[in-house]
Amino acid sequence: MAQTLTEKLIKSHLVSGEMVTGKEIGLKIDQTLTQDATGTMVMLELEAMGIEYAKTEASAQYVDHNLIQVDNKNADDHLFLQSATRRFGIYYSRPGNGVSHPVHMQRLAKPGKTLLGSDSHTCANGCMGMLAMGAGGMDVALAIAGEPFYVKMPQIWGIKLTGKLPDWVSAKDIILELLRRYDVKGGVGKVIEYYGPGVQTLSAMDRHVIANMGAELGATGTVFPSDSEIRRFLKEQGREKDWIELQADKGATYDLQEEINLSQLEPLIAKPSSPGNVVPVTDVAGTPIYQSYIGSSANPGYRDFAMAAEIVKNKQIAKGISFDINPTSRQMLTDLVKESHIASLLQSGARLHQAGCNGCIGMGQAPATGRNSLRTTPRNFPGRSGTREDSVFLCSPETAAASALTGVITDPRTLDFPFPKVKAPKSPTIDFSLLDPPLAMEEARRVELYKGPNIASIPAMDPLPDQMELPVLLKMGDNISTDEILAGGARVLPYRSNLPEISKFTFEIIDESYYTRAKELATKGGHAIVGGFNYGQGSSREHAALAPRYLGLQVALVKDFARIHWQNLVNFGILPLIFSQPNDYDLLQQGDILVLNELHEKLANNNEFTIEMKGREEKIRVKHSLSPRQLEIMLQGGMINWIKQKQN
Repeated sequence: MAQTLTEKLIKSHLVSGEMVTGKEIGLKIDQTLTQDATGTMVMLELEAMGIEYAKTEASAQYVDHNLIQVDNKNADDHLFLQSATRRFGIYYSRPGNGVSHPVHMQRLAKPGKTLLGSDSHTCANGCMGMLAMGAGGMDVALAIAGEPFYVKMPQIWGIKLTGKLPDWVSAKDIILELLRRYDVKGGVGKVIEYYGPGVQTLSAMDRHVIANMGAELGATGTVFPSDSEIRRFLKEQGREKDWIELQADKGATYDLQEEINLSQLEPLIAKPSSPGNVVPVTDVAGTPIYQSYIGSSANPGYRDFAMAAEIVKNKQIAKGISFDINPTSRQMLTDLVKESHIASLLQSGARLHQAGCNGCIGMGQAPATGRNSLRTTPRNFPGRSGTREDSVFLCSPETAAASALTGVITDPRTLDFPFPKVKAPKSPTIDFSLLDPPLAMEEARRVELYKGPNIASIPAMDPLPDQMELPVLLKMGDNISTDEILAGGARVLPYRSNLPEISKFTFEIIDESYYTRAKELATKGGHAIVGGFNYGQGSSREHAALAPRYLGLQVALVKDFARIHWQNLVNFGILPLIFSQPNDYDLLQQGDILVLNELHEKLANNNEFTIEMKGREEKIRVKHSLSPRQLEIMLQGGMINWIKQKQN
């Protein structure tokens, strides 16, 4: 029977379960990726589990988020991560080496392998013919320990690409077109697989751009074939021996299908404050901007920066514009310097920042209040830029550079000069100098972990009670992101290894009083929150589950969940419940008290049951989709307790 490429990847790594849509499957994980905003917790979890040495083929820890060193916190944590990677047999990418996803693609990604990362944009490496998925840190720690990764068997969504991109239109516009059609929930429960003649017109880095923002569709992963272009890319990186050809079989069928004719696309832009709020650039052309920002894992390639450089070459950006250039890897930055593209950007008035995530995660380059920021980043959730009342648009490098010249949002097709032709360097730089390889096991066992004063151990967590009366402490709407649950940025992320401190920022974007009110209830049985559709979209950061749990959150009752956050809630013992009838959401108000009786029996024997509201006649039907394995984890109070129980 003809198979899709996704089916081939899953089947070759299947260790438990059946490939039936919606059923839990266990997958062998070949590689893992962690970054410093999530990796500190992963390393603490490895220590807590007593792991001796990584059992994956390759695991890598990248320092790319927390690069600002205004005090000791980030610097101390970098030393901790360096010591932990030496202790556990993991690659260590030092500060300044670049963003995890393109660096992993350059140095370690291999067609045919599975990759699990504690960053939601890990799916970017699906451009290499891999099954690459984001997950919470606990799931990644377990994968490093050699455990399978459990996920519900996704639908496979085939996207046929035909035609060829016109001038001034690029890969970012392809993924924005898909977001325009299907919004931020369009990929939930699906792996997106691209095929067709249009794929052959896209470079490996073009595919990275598209695969990266599969996370914004809520997809489990994105898969591209491993073809002659991937072979060319690996040869360019000195790794041609890692290439194998991987394609879908002829005649393979998909659960869902869509087609995009690349020749018909135009420059697109996502308006504030959602990646799914996409319109043609012409709809907002002329809107004044304060900032134009190029970089991030969503546009990390040499071409993305070189194209911007050619557009502004021998020209000056508009007065009052902050034109921010955020290189994504050290070796790519070296090539941009060699080819004089950095000189072109600087002479135009651009500001050059270090290779890293930077403003994408709110680490610098925050825009002014009430001003528009144009960015090639993957997300524009409220406050993510570091400015609470931000107004961020997402677009291609062509649109960003054109707008920097004019000072207003500009369709690049209206510029009064020919479309620049960008050529890749003949001999691209290959730079391993800031990527430290793992130590041998015997040497690794002698390494002591370095812990600065900002690192705090994960507190013990109680098992799930059988009887609870929980006040609804917060009621929220649809598409609440993990950035809104627990913000990133320079104020918050330095406390990523200190749960008591980072918890003080929980839900502050939605309700500044949440922390104080939650602390008051934490010793009185805890509380519940209520939300709408797609609760927990966005970043994979497990702190968005761990911090509310620390503050006493017992139940999250919503219309539905984003995949990674749902898994994180289970991992830390927060019961994820869904309204059986979405309209029942309207019955609940902040301050209502949910009564849950005989909970253990109801969870074990029924996927759907009734909960009461204290002092009211109405009852609410709720359901869960926990597997038997997850139910055990939930009853134990989370993954750490469950692992300890297994070991005992």
